Amino acid sequence: MNKKSIILLILFIFLGVLFTSCASMQTKPTAANFKAPTVALDSVQVTQYNGYWYYGANIKPTKGKEGNNSAVLPLAFTFNITNPNSFPVKLDGFGFTVAFEDFDVNMVNAYETQWIPPGKTNQISVPSILDVRQALLGLLVPNAFKVKEKGTNAWALLEKWWTGIPEYNIPIYVNGGSATFMAGEEQKVVPFKAKFPQ
Repeated sequence: MNKKSIILLILFIFLGVLFTSCASMQTKPTAANFKAPTVALDSVQVTQYNGYWYYGANIKPTKGKEGNNSAVLPLAFTFNITNPNSFPVKLDGFGFTVAFEDFDVNMVNAYETQWIPPGKTNQISVPSILDVRQALLGLLVPNAFKVKEKGTNAWALLEKWWTGIPEYNIPIYVNGGSATFMAGEEQKVVPFKAKFPQ
């Protein structure tokens, strides 16, 4: 190999390393270039269904102690989180309120963190557990006037919800959602809301 060929070979290697390092460089996050990720509800699943039932403290159970007990309704909310930035972002806080029809029935938070790569979409599944007694107390105390205005009663609403939700006959709302994202030293809080089925 002559001297000219060696110089050209070294030059090509240098240019290859330079282009590779430039291609792998990411934009540094700043307040100006940090775009808000999007949060979209993908689905809601009833993860277990045990029917609709409630018994008061005056009923003696076959086993265990007396008390106000009721059917539990576990749900899983799956969201798509899209990062439009050229750098990874960390999901560092996620919460929302669950509503059946237009009654708030539960507040849910997810405490796990996750990184969303640049230009990619991740999913997060957030469980919610609600029982008839919890929903009943919410309808009898803070929502009593609203229930009366609708010309119904708490028990009628609960039965409609618990028997209709497994078939998704009742609209389920995600209200007051808030997702906190971090990128470097920058932070962005993204509000979101949704309805299922759409």
